[in-house]
Order: sequence, then structure tokens, then C-alpha cells
Amino acid sequence: MKKKRHQVILELIEKNKITTQEELQDLLKMHGFDVTQATVSRDIKELMLVKRLNSKGEYSYSLPASEKNDENKLKSIFTQSVLNVDYAGNMVVVKCFAGMASAACSAIDSNSLGVSSIVGTIAGDDSFFILCRNDEAAKSINDSINSLLRND
Repeated sequence: MKKKRHQVILELIEKNKITTQEELQDLLKMHGFDVTQATVSRDIKELMLVKRLNSKGEYSYSLPASEKNDENKLKSIFTQSVLNVDYAGNMVVVKCFAGMASAACSAIDSNSLGVSSIVGTIAGDDSFFILCRNDEAAKSINDSINSLLRND
């Protein structure tokens, strides 16, 4: 439950300008997490969120700069390593340049690409597999990765 809540918090701060813990608490409640302010405060501390000046001149929650840089590096490695993506049933197959599958797969494992509904991954030298919860999730992940590769 905590891991899922943390994932939702990261998605919320990425998509919204959240300036207070109360705003975050309200958004979490809208997403099915009935949490106290103390829990929100602990989550912010555990996720190491910081407040940064946003475009409106307000301070809003954000990931630390180093984590954003790490995330961007993983995305870059991923897009430069992957040759093509396809899926069959509930499995996605990602073909990579030789020796790059493990690095590209780590971007999926770290959730830097925002991909969900994954049961697990396994990487070889030039390809990796993503086991999804169902066929629809595999199609969605396939489409998301292809969109990322096209830079949509």
C-alpha cells in the first residue's frame, strides 16, 4: 500500500503544482488513499521531495534535482539502446543493441518511464522481456514505449 501510495504521489507532483501538504492529502484522498497529514509528511520525507519555485512564482513539491537527472539519464539510455518493441499476449519483447538490454531494462525496473502493470522483467544481452498482468497492459506498455522511442 505504501509503495503504491508513493508511486501515486510521484505521479501527482509531476502532473500538478502542489504547494501544500493539505493539497497533496486531498489529491491522495481523491485517488483512494485516506491518509492523515502526518502520513503525508512522512511520505514527503521518505521520497525526499523538495519545494521549488514554479512558473507561477509559488513553491511546489518536486523531486530533488539529482533524481530528475538520474531519471533523464535512464530515459536517454533507454531510447538510445532500444531497436524495437513488440508484444504477444501479456508479454512485451524489447530488442536492443548488443550488450544494452540490461541497462535499458533497468529504466523499466526503476519505473523511470512511468510504466505500470508489470509483474516482472528479465534481461539478456540484446533483448528483455516484460511480463504484464494482462494482454491490455502489454499493449499499453508496447504503445507507450513506441511513443517514447518516436519522441511523441
